Amino acid sequence: MAVIDRVKWDGAPNTFAWKYPSESLTNGTQLIVNESQEAYVVSGGIYDGPFGPGRHTLENENIPLISELYALPYGGKAPFTAEVWYVNKAINLDIKWGTSDPIQLQDPRFGIMVPLRAFGQYGLHIVDSKRFLLKLVGTLTAFDQDNIADYVRGYLVPNIKNEIARVIIELNVSVLEVTMKLLEISQEMLVRLSSHVEEYGLAFKEFNVHSINVPEDDPAVITLKNALAKRAEMGIVGYNYQQERGFDVLQTAAGNEGVSGDVMGAGIGLGAGLGIGGQIGGAMGMVAGNMAGAMAPPVASIQETMTYQERLNFLKQLAELREQGVLNEAEFEAEKKKIMGL
Repeated sequence: MAVIDRVKWDGAPNTFAWKYPSESLTNGTQLIVNESQEAYVVSGGIYDGPFGPGRHTLENENIPLISELYALPYGGKAPFTAEVWYVNKAINLDIKWGTSDPIQLQDPRFGIMVPLRAFGQYGLHIVDSKRFLLKLVGTLTAFDQDNIADYVRGYLVPNIKNEIARVIIELNVSVLEVTMKLLEISQEMLVRLSSHVEEYGLAFKEFNVHSINVPEDDPAVITLKNALAKRAEMGIVGYNYQQERGFDVLQTAAGNEGVSGDVMGAGIGLGAGLGIGGQIGGAMGMVAGNMAGAMAPPVASIQETMTYQERLNFLKQLAELREQGVLNEAEFEAEKKKIMGL
């Protein structure tokens, strides 16, 4: 192999580290380093450098591994064997990442296990060239974007998945609403993942989460979307789940045949007409039915289908009617016993 007296970078633009192909150098070899690069001369596991941008002469005055004894038989141009490594410290912003398999996460808001995937892009740059060469490059002849991608898939992605799950849980945001939090999640991920790359001489310039999505046909996702749609519907008309249960119970009772059903329906209509609300209307229906002497069957039906909390809500409405003078104390106590099953 020819003895080289001039060494210059000839690596690809997306290469982070590149080894000069020849190891036969001479005392006095010119080492040329471009801007945004650093170079190391390695012999016997000893790293000399870094050499910054500019032209450097490799001789015994500045390279300890070159001995003056080698120069004697060659008139000052002794050959020696050494590797020359270049490190490209320019920032590479075009490295994409993604989760190869779904993250199984319990939705923080609704408690349903859902699978989600995440994708994004990050920028890395080298802050410690020697550590980077020792920890990541090893015996390779070059280390490029594909090598970084392999490193990310094998080491970073599992950590990315864990951190994304933690951030979503800490933010207490549903996976179906997480799109609004992507910027906040990206910033948090940048902080949390930095320690994972520092030990390899790397640092993030930025870390972006472009999307977090769920499979549309997954049964858990369909259930979750239906729940959100129902909640939105209730929010629009202005009532909650317990109130909806009460409406369903009253509607069933009002549909019963006979005097009690007619009186119950009239009570609902009366309550709505007065602007008191659905549940007070139901209470009015019960009072009216009692006055008609046919209250027992509807109350038994309501008592069987209503929860304890719904009964308490009815009692509160009856108490308001008592305060307004619609019911007297005896009527209130009688309805209380029937509602609570006393």
